[in-house]
Amino acid sequence: MGPKRPKKLTVSAAVLTVGTVSLLTLGGCSGEDAGGGQHHGGGTGHSSPGGSPGVPKPTEPARTGPAPAAVPSVRDWKPVRGPAWKPSRFTRVVADPGGPLADEAKLLASELKVPFSDGPARTADVRLSLDQNLKTGREGYEMASREGKVTIAGAADAGVFYGTRTLLKSVRATGAVADGVVRDRPDRPQRGMMLDIARKHFTADWIEDRIREMGDLKLNQLQLHLSDDQAFRVESSTHPEVVSRPSLTKAQMRRIVKLARSRHIDVIPEIDSPGHLGAVLKAHPEIQLKNAQGRPTEGAVDISDPRAAKIIDDLLREYADLFPGKYWHLGGDEYLALMQRDPEASYPGLAAKAREEFGPGARVSDLATDWLNDRSAVVREKGKTPQAWNDGIHTGGEVRAHRDREVAYWTGREPGERSPVSYLREGWKLINLNDEYLYYVLGEPNKFTYPTGRRIYDNWTPAVLRGTESVPKSLSGPSHILGGRFAVWCDRAGAQTQEQVAAGIRAPLRATAQKLWNPRKPALSWEDFKRLGERTS
Repeated sequence: MGPKRPKKLTVSAAVLTVGTVSLLTLGGCSGEDAGGGQHHGGGTGHSSPGGSPGVPKPTEPARTGPAPAAVPSVRDWKPVRGPAWKPSRFTRVVADPGGPLADEAKLLASELKVPFSDGPARTADVRLSLDQNLKTGREGYEMASREGKVTIAGAADAGVFYGTRTLLKSVRATGAVADGVVRDRPDRPQRGMMLDIARKHFTADWIEDRIREMGDLKLNQLQLHLSDDQAFRVESSTHPEVVSRPSLTKAQMRRIVKLARSRHIDVIPEIDSPGHLGAVLKAHPEIQLKNAQGRPTEGAVDISDPRAAKIIDDLLREYADLFPGKYWHLGGDEYLALMQRDPEASYPGLAAKAREEFGPGARVSDLATDWLNDRSAVVREKGKTPQAWNDGIHTGGEVRAHRDREVAYWTGREPGERSPVSYLREGWKLINLNDEYLYYVLGEPNKFTYPTGRRIYDNWTPAVLRGTESVPKSLSGPSHILGGRFAVWCDRAGAQTQEQVAAGIRAPLRATAQKLWNPRKPALSWEDFKRLGERTS
């Protein structure tokens, strides 16, 4: 008797429990990041199109099984009766060795500890393929497990990679993948983590471990906050005098970027300006902003001084090739001149320059807007899409912020208290970094507390941009809110070790990944989700 018609199930989270299965040990191999995985050609016991000589068919009884156990959970699952697929000594990962999925196939083969093959696929194998006719989008995929074989297909390599993550996690958690078809795709195009490597030095190896973790969670962006008042952490040839010790070399950063690209993660650099530049000012005190009394302003450059713009633009242009991804974060937040009750009185030099450049009604905020517009133009010339913090986008005035950038919304605490709805109604595209849920601030200063995975999992969605309230549904979709990032800030760098940071962010990062992939209310309780995350790692 043939398999029954698939019964469609909409899945918000991985199925609660699976029968006891022998767990496999699937640690990474030393060659996985270099595309490891032994290659076996089609002549090594491969099957004919009609069968699989020498490869036994599954003997387990046919049953309808659960959705693959994955974090984030699959969004659509159609089970069929069958014996389930399990990796065995006959298993190979099959793909064209000269094609666009070779790296994904070799990585999965190394993780499953099975050979990579050019096929053809047979019983027990995992076959990866591209299908431009699939309506999955660039990051979606279909995974079918039938008659002892798994096929993973997508319209692009990113989607196929995410399919391999679903298979890998299910094998780690349960030892198997039930028979059926997964159709899965993310709700938001931007899903990631932000890491402050300026205030605290993180080793290249530590960052690479987080990239592997992010890839398994189907996150696709790593924002690196490269500079701040405390330090500037990447080697520079144009301005070596600003670089702190310890720091990352360009060779280390290239390795980080290469690994990230293999996991379909875009590394987004951030050189924050015109504030948070204390490390640059230590080497260049001549460009530091001074107030009406002549006192230097912490971390702030004098945006009326063209020498300040030249130094920042030198660095932006220098690093453009080092970070070949699509996005560049310009910062723009917490410029202390604008955090005074009367910026024009506190900084008469900036006020005078604003009037000179933009007319008698211009204010210091106009000069700051023009500064960020100019930096935006520099990265645009390099083919980047600019992003900036929401308190770097000023309303009113004589100068308007260029609409060529995306807005990373983190707080409503800034002067002016602009709500996220005001940005959305003006047509800005937002990325959610809500400091109420997504800010992991070392040492917990300024009334911050370490976020919990439970709170993110139970209460946060991409629509919750500020505080605990969602924006209106009409403004909450992916065309308005592009996604979100979990942010690690190192205000008190010594409060935790690297290892403590990794442990502390693990559960919150999984919860963030789940809600960015599928913001609907999860089916699993937090405790069940937490246990699943531990089993799939």
